[in-house]
Amino acid sequence: MDVDRRSFHWQLPRMLRALADAHFVAIDLELSGIQSKTIHRPKAVDNGSVESRSFGSKQTLQERYEEAKEAAERYQILQVGLTIVTEDAETGTYTARPYNFYLNPILEVKLDIERIFSFQSGAVEFLLSHGFNMQAPFTLGVPYLSREEEITAMDMELARQNKAGIADIHLRSDEVESIQFVRKVREDIEKWKNREGAQSWPEFLNIAPDGHSVTQFTEKRGLNNYQKRLVHQLVRAEFPEFVSISRPGFIQIIPLDKEREDALQKTKMKGFEEKLARQVGLRWLVEGMVGGDLDNIDPISFASCLDGNPVWLDLRELKREFKEVQTKLSEQRTVLIGHNLFMDLINFYKCFFGALPDTLSEFQELIHGLFPLIVDTKYMSTHNNSNINARSGLDELDADLYKMTIPSIALHKDHSKYSDLSIAHEAGYDSFMTARVVIRLSAKLEAAGHYVDSDDEGWHTPAEEGGVLIDLTNGTSPRKSEAPKQLYTGNHFIHFDPNTQTTPLRTEAPIPATTAPIPPITKPKIPKPPPTKVKTPFSHAGMFDALDDASADDEGSVNFDETEPLPYSTAIPPTTDSKDGWDTPPPLVPKVLDASEQPASRLMPPWDSDFWNVYGNKLRVNGTVEGFCELSGR
Repeated sequence: MDVDRRSFHWQLPRMLRALADAHFVAIDLELSGIQSKTIHRPKAVDNGSVESRSFGSKQTLQERYEEAKEAAERYQILQVGLTIVTEDAETGTYTARPYNFYLNPILEVKLDIERIFSFQSGAVEFLLSHGFNMQAPFTLGVPYLSREEEITAMDMELARQNKAGIADIHLRSDEVESIQFVRKVREDIEKWKNREGAQSWPEFLNIAPDGHSVTQFTEKRGLNNYQKRLVHQLVRAEFPEFVSISRPGFIQIIPLDKEREDALQKTKMKGFEEKLARQVGLRWLVEGMVGGDLDNIDPISFASCLDGNPVWLDLRELKREFKEVQTKLSEQRTVLIGHNLFMDLINFYKCFFGALPDTLSEFQELIHGLFPLIVDTKYMSTHNNSNINARSGLDELDADLYKMTIPSIALHKDHSKYSDLSIAHEAGYDSFMTARVVIRLSAKLEAAGHYVDSDDEGWHTPAEEGGVLIDLTNGTSPRKSEAPKQLYTGNHFIHFDPNTQTTPLRTEAPIPATTAPIPPITKPKIPKPPPTKVKTPFSHAGMFDALDDASADDEGSVNFDETEPLPYSTAIPPTTDSKDGWDTPPPLVPKVLDASEQPASRLMPPWDSDFWNVYGNKLRVNGTVEGFCELSGR
């Protein structure tokens, strides 16, 4: 669903309700630029000198973060995609609501804050080649305001209303005209203040260039802003019993009424807060995701149709429902899903929260505090995989997993845009692809028993196999001690202890006794290579390949080919022990199974599962020494 500036407030309560019921939210961003890859970047050493990095050497995570931070401070998010997914455990169905937002970087002038951003030529070329409408962020985009910008705007408004905080103008002796103007205004105010025969004097005094008549004055013919400021300053300093009010072309002075002034200030502040709330825009959804404060949302703002005209709503019921949603959102945190998330998270934080910290460790702590569980499908597809040629691009993973019918994924009836339409590099569609991938990939990996230690070392996929494998070769455990796992025999699972290998812990279906010869073990077929992409005249190897998620230093992926038959493993038939009559459990035949051989689980692993101790809160960062970024607190 496309949501623009006209439909945003109409859709906001529906989006917040969906968010309150969400199992997870998948995100994708389109940017006006990315960090430039630096070659031979100087590196400071302990003795104060500078060490140059040799060509082709890897960065540290801190260095990569500094580059991404610099880019996030320079460039702009142009489009945000959010897919809100709910889970129905009874039917085993995941319902997706994809949203696509252009983001408008233009701020309302009266907020008195500025926003400076840039466009990178290569990024613009990339977006245009994929049909991106470069005008849409400015004409259709939803406004936004970061937390930091909101605080700045509020502070400036309070200072503006608190006239005592305005700096005085100090006139020099050679500013003769200004000195004469102030002297004349002072005399007029004194005369009005000490007036006799009150009936012949009005209850106000108008300060204008030519006498006290203002009927002929306009902004162009009346007092200029400098003269108005001098009048305000004079009244504030020398006549505290009066109030000066700015009018078009002149200043009106009236007696001070404390109650009236307090009511007027409240009215002004309310108007400013409403204006500020409209500018906050898309950040209201982000606040809902992180359990933030939604108190400044006025439910009355929901009462406008897509064409901007007001509609009739039961305001009492609307406020009750909004309060219910608000309470639910304040008590939970959204599970955030993305693909190749490291750069997107940095831009996301800068856009909606504020200034980025200088160190990666501080950023890790901040982002983990906002989102306790983040899943990077790039990391999931490359974890413990040494195949540098394997595919891990988002579109490739989605294509590999697309034929899976379990778990079941459905689009909500009001979100049918992508039911028969594929729009690569539209943020909404990419977030929907990410949601499909995490559902299917996690179900596949859990069914395959693929949660090993999370140190990104250890079990590795042979390059010729093209996927993460369960290694039972030679009946030996690749670790000193492993938790019980399961082996699929073609008919059922056998649960076994990899530390002993030979004795199943239990079976979920009896193994029939047979004397038939044991069929040979079939080696899994290597998945077919992906179809060749059509190259445009602008397709080339360069830094903007990162936008297409085709980085040259990818470290491998899980590959699935649903069209290939599953090569089932075989167990030696049971024999009868003559001593006690009990069936002797068959020894397990060593077998290497890749993830495509495993039947998928009906549901994703629950969020409190050990599965996410391996795959959660780790971001793949290719081309760095560490290889991945582990977020704090997991």
